[in-house]
Formats: sequence, C-alpha cells, structure tokens
Amino acid sequence: MKSKVNLLVITIVSIFIWSCNQISKEEKEMQTRQKVTAKDILGNPDYLAISYGGYREKSRDSQPTVKELKDDLKLLSAMGIKILRTYNVQPNLPHASNVLKAIDELKKEDSNFEMYVMLGAWIDCLNAWTDQPVNHDIESPNNAGEIDRAVALANQYPDIVKVIAVGNEAMVKWATSYYVQPNVILKWVKYLQSLKKEGKLSKELWITSSDDFASWGGGDNLYHVKDLEDLIKSVDYISMHTYPYHNTHYNPEFWGVPQSEENLSSKQKIDAAMKRAIEFSKRQYDSVYKYMKSIGVHKPIHIGETGWATVSSGFYGSNGSKATDEYKQGLYYNLMREWTNSERISCFYFEAFNEKWKDAEHPNGSENHFGLFTIDGKAKYPIWDLVDKNVFIGLSRNGQPITKTYEGDINALMKDVLVPPALSEIMVNR
Repeated sequence: MKSKVNLLVITIVSIFIWSCNQISKEEKEMQTRQKVTAKDILGNPDYLAISYGGYREKSRDSQPTVKELKDDLKLLSAMGIKILRTYNVQPNLPHASNVLKAIDELKKEDSNFEMYVMLGAWIDCLNAWTDQPVNHDIESPNNAGEIDRAVALANQYPDIVKVIAVGNEAMVKWATSYYVQPNVILKWVKYLQSLKKEGKLSKELWITSSDDFASWGGGDNLYHVKDLEDLIKSVDYISMHTYPYHNTHYNPEFWGVPQSEENLSSKQKIDAAMKRAIEFSKRQYDSVYKYMKSIGVHKPIHIGETGWATVSSGFYGSNGSKATDEYKQGLYYNLMREWTNSERISCFYFEAFNEKWKDAEHPNGSENHFGLFTIDGKAKYPIWDLVDKNVFIGLSRNGQPITKTYEGDINALMKDVLVPPALSEIMVNR
C-alpha cells in the first residue's frame, strides 16, 4: 500500500513539474516574441513581407470585416508571410486598426501565430484630393491627426507594430495630387524619434518613410536637397520603391528585345526580359545606396514596394509594352524574392490581393490587378506551387476554397502571354 502511495505521489509531482515546464516554455515563447524588434525581422528571410489591403469592393466605404481580415491573414501566414505593410490610419478608414485587432485575436487563438506590421501614416499637402489648388509647400492640417493615430496604435499593439512609415510616395514629384516637400516628412520623423527618446514610444520601434527610389536620392539631382540629407540621417532605415513594371512604358530601353535575342523562342525572350527587369531594380537600389554613402550615411535599405500586374487595358497591355500577365508576374515574384532574400533585403511585395477600388471606373486597369490572389481567392501563377503543396487546405477567402487561376492549366495561361516588343521598335516609337 505504501509503495502505491509513493508511486501516486511521484506521478502527481512529475505531472506538476511537466506542466510547469510546459507553461514556462509557452511563457518564454511569448516573451521572445514581445522582444522581437524591427532590427530582428527586417532583412531576415524567415520573415517574408508583403503589402496588404483587404478591400473587396469598388469603394473603401465598404470596409472588410475583422473576420474577413482574419481569413486573409491565415492565408498569408500559410505562405510564410510574417510582416504586413499598411498605408493609412485615417479616421473614416479603420482598415489598419482592424488589421491590428485581427492579428491580436489570432495570436490569442493560436500562440504559434506570428505577424508584425509596418504601420503607414498617410501624409499629403494642403488641399490634396479637393477641388482647391494644391500647395506642395504647405502640408495638410490632417497630417497631425494621422501621426497621433499611428502613435496610439503603436502603443496599443507594441508586440505587433514594429515600424511606422511616415507617408507613402509623399515626396516624389509625379504624385502631383498630394506630394509634399522633404521638410514635412523630416518634421514628423524627427517628432516620432523624439517620442522614442522621451519613452512615449518604444525605443525599438523603427521610423521610416516609404517612397520612390528617386525621392531617396537615386534619381534626378533635383531631389538632392539638404532636407533629404537630414531625413536620411533621421530615419532608422530607408524604405524605397522600385517598379520596372511601370518603366516598361516610361523607360523601356531595358525592356525591349535586343537584336542579339531576336532569334530566341518566345519564352526565352520573355525570360530574358524579366531578368533584365530584376537588374533594373537592382540598379535603382544601388543608386539609392550610392547617394546615401555620398552623404556619409550607412544604414539599411529595404524595398517598401515592388510588384507586377496581371491585367492591363492601358500602357502595359497588348496595345502597350506587353508586360502584363501572370507568367511574367510569376517570374518577377520569384526572381525578386531570390535576390532580396539572398541579400537580406526585406521586400514588401505589392501586393497580397487584388483591390478593385484602386481604379474603380476601369475594371481592367492595372492598379486593380497587382495581387498574388484574385478578389475571390484564386491563387495566381506565382503561388500555384503553394496550392500544390496543400498549404491552403482548410482556408478560404469569401467562403471559397483556394484554387488556381486558369484551373491550373499552364497552356491556357500561356495563350495570354505576349512577347515584349523589339528594342528597335521601341526606340523608333519614342
């Protein structure tokens, strides 16, 4: 009897010690994740990044529900995505705050769920998006509230928000509807950095602005001003955009098939053109690096946006540069991930899902079709392999299981693929 009692005591004590160890492991995992910083995840190929908007309808007045956002986040997590980029925290557009809420709920439901956010604060100039004349030298009075909301969310979700980006393509001169001068972005970056010093924001939170490569000094000399130098010195890292896709129309010399390749097969011509597209992005990246180095600064440069559309009725389609289809998107996505992962550059690929509000009046406008998924959740060619690997089993979008576009028929897909024009033809038309 005594031996049985001793055995029971030993068993109970063992179970208790085991359960304590399990709790300890879970607590340690949670503590580790709370301590994960931007420095740990940016440039880390184990933390793939993507730009994310969950809008399903033609207007952002129709906000996705938290449930819909959670469905999207589960799909992205299954792809290995662990960092999202959002764009604004405007009061009538609760998308970003709902994304944070959705991540928070998913983490509570599953301790293994891991997702972080680069939180965008939209910045624009006086009278932007109104019928009044815009003034690019004066900022919108709405900017202060946007920054305050970003700060509040960063403090509410410190385990999720790891970066605040001040503005999106807010300095580049072609953004004629709303761009501001660099001194405006510099003002708000310095403000956020001061909040970190005062303990009003986490000292580990990184501050940047996400803008075209030219705005970071990689293009025309007109951007090389003292305020930009000070901005580069003030941010924690540079978030630059690069879009060879758009440049197939605006700067197409890299895109056209050179005479030396005219005897290649159609597929070989396309494959070669996509490799040149990646080299185009690399040159833009290097141009920003060289400018940064020229002013005596050395800090990380990551890609805040790049992508490739799959439908275009405009400049990039059959009557234009012939750049647009899923096959080319697949090549670009894989080549871009290969390059950036190998160089430990974070790439916030644009974008996760198609969003038809971006060019609502033109359903076949390219801006609506940059997603790796269609609106109804079909996986485009770049991620067909993930469907084959069954990573989306049990997951859905809008109640639909994840299937492949073109029903997975590569031959059907290739019928929509166009060969880039000859370089000689491009030069004659320019």
